Amino acid sequence: MALIVQKYGGTSVGSIEKIEGVAKKVIACQQQGNQVVVVVSAMSGETNRLIELANQINEVPPAREYDVLVSTGEQVTIALLSMAILNQGSKARSYTGGQVHIRTDNSHTKARILDIDEAKVRKDLDEGNIIVIAGFQGMDEDGNITTLGRGGSDTTAVAMAAALKADECQIYTDVDGVYTTDPRVVPTARRLDKVTFEEMLEMASLGSKVLQIRAVEFAGKYGVPLRVLHSVEEGPGTLITYENEGDSMEDAVISGIAFNKDEAELTISGVPDHPGIAYQILGPIGKANVEVDMIIQNVGADGCTDFTFTVHRNEYQKALEILKKTAKDLGAREVSGDDTIVKVSLVGVGMRSHAGIASTMFEVLAKENINIRMISTSEIKISVVVDEKYMELAVRTLHNAFGLEEKPAA
Repeated sequence: MALIVQKYGGTSVGSIEKIEGVAKKVIACQQQGNQVVVVVSAMSGETNRLIELANQINEVPPAREYDVLVSTGEQVTIALLSMAILNQGSKARSYTGGQVHIRTDNSHTKARILDIDEAKVRKDLDEGNIIVIAGFQGMDEDGNITTLGRGGSDTTAVAMAAALKADECQIYTDVDGVYTTDPRVVPTARRLDKVTFEEMLEMASLGSKVLQIRAVEFAGKYGVPLRVLHSVEEGPGTLITYENEGDSMEDAVISGIAFNKDEAELTISGVPDHPGIAYQILGPIGKANVEVDMIIQNVGADGCTDFTFTVHRNEYQKALEILKKTAKDLGAREVSGDDTIVKVSLVGVGMRSHAGIASTMFEVLAKENINIRMISTSEIKISVVVDEKYMELAVRTLHNAFGLEEKPAA
């Protein structure tokens, strides 16, 4: 008997008809001889509706009361899904995050899970129940309701799977797996049967929206096999697991191409080149809680340096104002910025043992007259920053150059 944790997002439970469909799906899984735990999000649009109500009273709602409010969306879903399962003739029990003892820290709106007491869930599973748990929420040591932030339901599902030592955690979404790139940009993109935790972490951090990075980190840390599946269409999906040493030597070197449009570039020119200058530039940015991604520092012949870095596009103006003040304090020559850039990345564990990947990437882009503005590399990824207008062309040509397209049926 396998223990399976399934997670369904807001679009999968967006109506009574869809909830009844999910009930049918989880019952079928149990009837195949599995114990089943289901983690659900709020019905699509419900969390936004609750946030809008809060904002009508206070543009910056008190964090504790905000969590009390937005956590109710998942409570509605667990009750309705449990009713649907019971109505279809199977046993079910619903639990909020607090009831199932998902203990978190007290960081409201972005709490982190500390531990889970799974004893009650195991007892109910042994009695033949399908367990339905509210995602996105927990409770701190003082009994306050907390929420886990963006992607919280994915994180709840993986955490429950880790606590229960589940055989698999299945994430049901509106796509049927992880693709070599976004099929909306490259229609011939291929669904991957399997991808490693490392590759999925890179894809998630580089802009792939299939899974939230926190959930992938959690799964990798505790060795929880993850599978991405379509919530309606049947299929094998994509398994996210550790690298299989038995993989064929002929496997593709590159697993996928990720891209991120939420990028902006900032440059401070002509600052004195001395020890500690990087901290003097980036220290105020970090203190303002602005996350920096790629960094380039050039040394000039006149003893000055130019310093370029990227930030999230929605923090561009904030970072620009901070950098202008810093430039004035340092006596810099100029501050400039550009929020019309994108980051395009090749990802693949096979890159570790294959030379020439970077040069091929640069050659392909050069042939298309696409100028590379910044470059960043690691063992399993190569990222470049290019002008936003070239994004789709860059992704398509690289996807073709590295043979990632769907092969025609024989």
